[in-house]
Amino acid sequence: MEVATTLAQTTDAGTQGLTGLVGWVADVIAALGPVGVGLLVALENVFPPIPSEVVLPFAGFLSGRGGAPLWLMVVAATVGSVAGAVVLYETGRLLGAGRSHRLLCRLPLVEAEEVDRGFAWFERHGKLAVFTGRFLPFVRSVISLPAGTEGMSRGPFLLLTALGSGLWNTIWVTAGYVLGRQWHSVGRYSDVLNISLVGVTLALLSRFVWRRRDRLGA
Repeated sequence: MEVATTLAQTTDAGTQGLTGLVGWVADVIAALGPVGVGLLVALENVFPPIPSEVVLPFAGFLSGRGGAPLWLMVVAATVGSVAGAVVLYETGRLLGAGRSHRLLCRLPLVEAEEVDRGFAWFERHGKLAVFTGRFLPFVRSVISLPAGTEGMSRGPFLLLTALGSGLWNTIWVTAGYVLGRQWHSVGRYSDVLNISLVGVTLALLSRFVWRRRDRLGA
């Protein structure tokens, strides 16, 4: 009982002043713990306006204040990411590019330009877009649709989604854990970190391919 009371007090301190969608997200995680994290991250894939930059750092904050272990928060978030991505992937395979695009554009607060950005990212980077797209705002929520419409194999899709999501979730949950009550300040640096992660990932992948160019061309 004492642990629960302490956790409730620190949670209230960490969410003070949060309203609207952000406040609701924090309330869900505070009430449901890892289950809430998984559900919200899964929902983010279907309803992109839900900000993972709020969900993940707050999960880390709660972990550091007596909530579920850090690793469990990361696992819950990654399972939610994969589950939500599968929904969009299968929708893309079922409906095709045109209908999938129109369906996503009809969601509240979703702009057609943002949907186009996700489809363009897949066209530009192919299968690797499923991995690198996890580090880009909104793209990480819609990248599964073009993967499905283009008939990407389920095995590579699930593997790349899990790897990209796991890395993304680990970084942001850990950041919230380290920052404590200042967890919400993580969002100020999200764009810079997103771009840096994509740049480093593409550089490493390019180096990997270059070193094996002779073998690949054989």
